[in-house]
Amino acid sequence: MTTTLDGSAAVAALRTTSAIRGRAQHLLQRARDGDSPWFLVDDAALDHAAAEVAEVTRIRYPTLAIPYHSRWRHFEAGGVDRRAELYSHTANLDSASQARSMIDLAVVSVLLDAGAGTDWHYVESDTGLRLTRSEGLGVASWHAFCSGLFSSDPDDPLRADAAALRRLDDESLAAAFQAGPGNPLVGLAGRVQLLRRLGAQLASRPDVFGPHGRPGGLFDTVTGPSIAAHDLLATLLNTLSGVWLTGNAIAGQPLGDCWRHRAVPGPGVSRGWMPFHKLSQWLTYSLLEPFERAGVVVTELDALTGLPEYRNGGLLLDTGVLRLRDAVLAENDWAVGDELVVEWRALTVALLDELAPLIRGHLGASQLPLACVLEGGTWATGRALAARLRDGRPPLSIVSDGTVF
Repeated sequence: MTTTLDGSAAVAALRTTSAIRGRAQHLLQRARDGDSPWFLVDDAALDHAAAEVAEVTRIRYPTLAIPYHSRWRHFEAGGVDRRAELYSHTANLDSASQARSMIDLAVVSVLLDAGAGTDWHYVESDTGLRLTRSEGLGVASWHAFCSGLFSSDPDDPLRADAAALRRLDDESLAAAFQAGPGNPLVGLAGRVQLLRRLGAQLASRPDVFGPHGRPGGLFDTVTGPSIAAHDLLATLLNTLSGVWLTGNAIAGQPLGDCWRHRAVPGPGVSRGWMPFHKLSQWLTYSLLEPFERAGVVVTELDALTGLPEYRNGGLLLDTGVLRLRDAVLAENDWAVGDELVVEWRALTVALLDELAPLIRGHLGASQLPLACVLEGGTWATGRALAARLRDGRPPLSIVSDGTVF
């Protein structure tokens, strides 16, 4: 008997990490069988890649006290403990209020964390640090948040709410990020529209985000003595998927970071869709610390997947685990929805699951969560290889509007 799914059931299935993993593993096996038109897989290179990651991890974290891979790492750029500043400004608040403020910051900052491009930078006035890429975006968003850019209440600047987000404009964000003709930020307008849509989604769900539409409302909606990481992700996907205007939908319900691939199996109308939810999972990783700091135990971290973005995917290409069937393909510009990019991201998810135990073996750290393997880790090694080989550029050029990569 063939299982079928109607539209709502298909959308629900595509919002699970089990669907991400299962479909990614199918594409990996297909590539191993030689049936991918795009990629070849060299399993012999997996241990080499794991050794590279282990070496970088030991340099970055010699004691193996590795924090989670999250947006909070970027707030530490240049060795500056910016979180201590936030804590000092909210010291008079109870732990729940502090958590709401941290969640507000994390949500807005993560949504601003798509690739900045190679020509943009941010200069922090207090320290003189010149920061680029994710660190620059993180610190810029930090200062924008602390200045009250995302708050509609002048007496409560350390928050983000629907009213302020919905009225955000290009000029305000450009000023906060020091962007302009001489310092171009990729996808600036796309980022503004993303935050405006976030504001609309927050306002539409007062049952989750409270009367002011604050991301921090999640703390009151999802929290308990403990929460499962996947439950947190599911809440984000079920309430905020309308933020992602990818044009991908089933039965009028937006799918977000979920793309067509002809070889992806699945029941009913879910067939042919490859889900990723990369920024939503990055956001989930980034919410672990606010919840844990407030005393909530977050369980089942490894239900989340590795992040399918160009640093982790670049690690696989640059260590030879993946190879393009035709090297000329690396000279093209690719759209996020192109099948080659969809498959590259899927293979990244599946191979990160296979790399993780090898990396743990090299480190002698068998219990290291995937969130720490990524931080140690795969993302940093992918960036280091890109810097060594291509001045920091990823191995494939992806045309971005600032909302996926």
